[in-house]
Formats: sequence, C-alpha cells, structure tokens
Amino acid sequence: MTETSDLLIFWGVIATRFLLPLAIPRYPIPAIVGCMVIDMIDQTIFQLFTSLPLEGYQSYDKALDIYYLTIAYISTLRNWTNLFGFKVDRFLFYYRLLGVTLFELTQLRPLLLIFPNTFEYFFTFYEAVRLRWDPRRLTKKRLIAAAAFIWIFIKLPQEYWIHIAQLDTTELIKAHPITILVIIAWVSVMIVAAWLILRGLPPDKKSLQFAADPLPSEPSEKIKESETNNRPEGFINNALIETIVMVSLVSIIFAQMLPKVQASNLQIATGVALVIIINTVLSHWLARRSKGWKSTLQEFAVMTAVNFSLILISASVMPSFEGSINVGNTLVFIMILTLLVTLYDRYRQVYLLRFK
Repeated sequence: MTETSDLLIFWGVIATRFLLPLAIPRYPIPAIVGCMVIDMIDQTIFQLFTSLPLEGYQSYDKALDIYYLTIAYISTLRNWTNLFGFKVDRFLFYYRLLGVTLFELTQLRPLLLIFPNTFEYFFTFYEAVRLRWDPRRLTKKRLIAAAAFIWIFIKLPQEYWIHIAQLDTTELIKAHPITILVIIAWVSVMIVAAWLILRGLPPDKKSLQFAADPLPSEPSEKIKESETNNRPEGFINNALIETIVMVSLVSIIFAQMLPKVQASNLQIATGVALVIIINTVLSHWLARRSKGWKSTLQEFAVMTAVNFSLILISASVMPSFEGSINVGNTLVFIMILTLLVTLYDRYRQVYLLRFK
C-alpha cells in the first residue's frame, strides 16, 4: 500500500512542475532554470524519499518537459524585443516539437539527434543576455552564431550522449575519473564562446534584471483595442493556423505518453482544431460586441468552462456511435490545452503591438 508521505512528495513534485512554468513569462531566467533543475532531480527525489515504482513516470516526465518548453516559447511573444531573435527561437521551437512528435510516433531514437532541443538553450542564452544588456543590441550575426554554437557544440553531443549512446555520466566518472577534466574543458569552451559572442556589448543595466522587461506603454488599453480591431478582420489568420499547429503537435505528443488514450492521431488533431475554432468563434463574437477579455484569468476560466462542457457533451453522445473517452484524463488534457491557447492568445497581442 502506498504511504501517505510518498503521495505527498509525488504530488508536490508534480504540482511544482505544473505551476513553476507559469512564472516563465514574468521571471524568465529564474523560472526556466528552476524547471530545468526540477526536471533533472525529480526522479532522484522519488528514489531517495519514496518507495514509488517509477516505470510509468518517464512518459509523464516527457510530457511535462513539452509543457514547460511550450510556455517558454509563448512567453517570447510577450517579452522579446529583438524580432530576428524571436524568429530564430520560433524556428528552433517548432523544429524540436516536430522532431519529438516524429519520435513518439516512430520510436526512432536518432530523430532526437537530428532534431536537437536547441530551443531551450537559445531561450536561456537570450534571457541571460537580457539580465544586463538590451537584447536589441544583438545583431543577426551574433544571434546566428549563438544558435549555431549551441546546436553543434552543446546539444548534438548531449543528445548523442543521452539518446544514442545512452551513457550515465555518474557511472562514467566512477569508471574513468579523467572524464571530469573533459567536462571542465567543455564548460570552459562554452564560457569563452559566450564571451566572444557578447564581446563589445556595453552593459545597459546597472544590476541584473531578473523580471521581464516592461510591456509597451499603456498595454491594457492598446491590447484591448488591438483585440477589438484586429480579430474581426479575418477568421482564418496566422494566429489561428499557428495555434492549431502548435497545440495539435503538443496534443499528439501527450497522447502517445498518457495512458488510456484510444483516439488516432488524426482524430486528436481534428478534435483539437475543432475546440480551437469554437474558442476563436467565441472570441470573435465578443470582440464584435466590444466585450473583450478583461484579464488572462477571466479568459482562461470562461474558455475552460466552455471546453469542459464540450467534452462532457461529447462523452454523453459518443456511446450512441459506439465510441468512448476517458473523461478524467480528457478534462486534464483540455485544461492544459486551454491554458496554452489562452496564453498564446493574450501574448500575441503584445507581439502585434510591439512589432506590427
């Protein structure tokens, strides 16, 4: 029988992995580093302080990784002031997301080497620069150099080590202590490379700025105006297409990892697209009546209620067509989907206000 303390530790770690990413838009570096740390130590915590079996946790671990990386990408819509840097980051995010989707569908491990997670480290690099410098000072050449260095000299060796060779660092150090010198040399090269990329940039801030930069002036009124004026212009637009692509890929990845998912990938993508379209219709309807969302929390609460209703109606109708869904898993899944769509919807207005 599972001990109460084991369950408290387990759900404490899960809650941390769900809630901590929500701080990324406001405190990018502390939050993303915290997510990376808890991702590295969560299974160690379970092994040291609980007697829980961990065979099935690996799938949840991957799903939670995609969850916080998606929120990190969405936060760039809100925070990043370097347009070229944002475009590089967006490419790296979708490139990795596609690679993980293909891996989950085929289980071919080399795909994780071909589609490395350069996005996470590039995001961290940009936000680390923002601590002292104005990121708009980063030229295209510096940004491309940073992305290329991370891709070739950091992520390719790491992805090969983890997913192809499947080596354990601790065991290797015990067997070959000289490995420590190799790691120190590798870290030294990364520090020198970072110095070369940033060389010549004068600091713009007197101290480290961990909070995200202020939004464009008078954001509430202007974002509300942007929502009212821009959304009705066209129902099929870039935002709708990107939202469907992003959430469909995330949903397919989640579906491969979570238990009791019986729908096909096409059915999942179709269902996700339908939910997003219904949500967009509701937003358009409110925008035309000058009743935009007053806050992100209000939009999330209303859209969650709408989407939960859709799922409950579907669950009651599907038996008539010899179908069924796991209502509990689906409701949790839809809540995460709604959160991602809500954040994207809100932060894209900041992006439009800043660059359009």
